Amino acid sequence: MRKRKFEELFFRVLMILATIIVSGSFFLIVGTIFFKGLPYMNWDMITKTPGGGFYIGKEGGILNAIIGSFYVAGGATVLGLIISIPVAIFINLYMDGKRLLSNTIRMAFDVLFGIPSIVYGAFGFLIMVYFGIRASLLGGIIAVTLLVIPILVRTLDEVIRTVPFELRDATLSLGATRLETAKVVLRQIRPGIFTAILLSFGRAIGDVASVLFTAGFSDNIPTSLHEPAATLPLAIFFQLGSPVEEVQGRGYASALILTIIVLIITVLADILIKKFSKHKI
Repeated sequence: MRKRKFEELFFRVLMILATIIVSGSFFLIVGTIFFKGLPYMNWDMITKTPGGGFYIGKEGGILNAIIGSFYVAGGATVLGLIISIPVAIFINLYMDGKRLLSNTIRMAFDVLFGIPSIVYGAFGFLIMVYFGIRASLLGGIIAVTLLVIPILVRTLDEVIRTVPFELRDATLSLGATRLETAKVVLRQIRPGIFTAILLSFGRAIGDVASVLFTAGFSDNIPTSLHEPAATLPLAIFFQLGSPVEEVQGRGYASALILTIIVLIITVLADILIKKFSKHKI
């Protein structure tokens, strides 16, 4: 009895310590960003592009990086979703009798999920060199799409597997084709699709390694896919690497802006997920 009580007390203390460490780390990181970035936050930061001498402490903002981040992350998420939905549907609805092959495909995507983003950036750079694409918005979208596809496929795959087999069987028994069954399944997993979009967009907008050699960097807002595009992570990287204190402070302000964007996206996605969950049929 004493041993059981000791074990229970030990693991309870362990769980409390783990919770304190994780929560404390989160608030420490966010608090540091707010503390160092808030004094440098102003309307110019989010409404202007970098002016001459911005990276040595002169006037300007990071509007180019904000819009560039949305371009890259949004384009990659949409393109990745177009590719990932058919893959997830195929694994679950067209490979029913091929469990070994479907499990092998899932394991392959699990491996791709864990590959560092710099590898995707290097592979995307090779694709760009082969097709003669220079560092540009298109190159960044290609590299980040490769990064988010495993996230989307595995998330959608797990969501589709929660749909009851009885629903699929009932649809097929009514004479529906596999494609029509897939449409029914997609209607059932709408909240899961929003979750997948959230995960992939959050990873895409905050990644720096995959766009380091593929998207380039520009102080201007890109007006075509073939122009270089700045992103918030790269802007933060360049600003924090400056020896000028004013520029470093702007780097923390840029990090604060990125944090707020991710927070807003998370809240909106949570609202949409709850909304569609209430109307799920």
